[in-house]
Amino acid sequence: MRVDRSTVDLSDYPDLVVVYLGMRVNRPRGLLRLLRTGPQITKSWKDEPDGLLLHEDLIWSLLPPHAGMRQYWRDLDSLERWTRSEPHREWWTAFLRDSGGTGFWHETYLRRGGIEAIYDDMAKPTGLARIATPVQARGPMFSARRRAGDGNPATADPVVSEGSYYADKPKAH
Repeated sequence: MRVDRSTVDLSDYPDLVVVYLGMRVNRPRGLLRLLRTGPQITKSWKDEPDGLLLHEDLIWSLLPPHAGMRQYWRDLDSLERWTRSEPHREWWTAFLRDSGGTGFWHETYLRRGGIEAIYDDMAKPTGLARIATPVQARGPMFSARRRAGDGNPATADPVVSEGSYYADKPKAH
């Protein structure tokens, strides 16, 4: 008996964006950060932000604890607006001040073309960072939209500007 194969008609989603996100525990205190963040994230997607089509929780590994999600967004503008709004803005600002013993990453894939990724305090390479050369997230590599090769202007100001984020950090060579 032949396998029943099917595919999907994405014509209703010309600007579809798929984003994978993960939080990995690097130190014991990171487990508390991961456990505290989970319910907040669940509430945020259950509030049905404009443009979110589907959210799926994922477990990347149990040891070390590494949890995440896959989300499907109508378009990059919707995803970007949500990442600049509360509660996401609050989480991201807090994480960039102190990772709380965790590492965070995301990879974004755009149907119209383009892929971008960021890895913050990851103890070891994950995802695309395992196959591609890591570079500093500065200049055109600071913004997700610019990393993805989308030439359109951002729909909202960044949570943290590059200038303020790197103000007290020496530039890597």
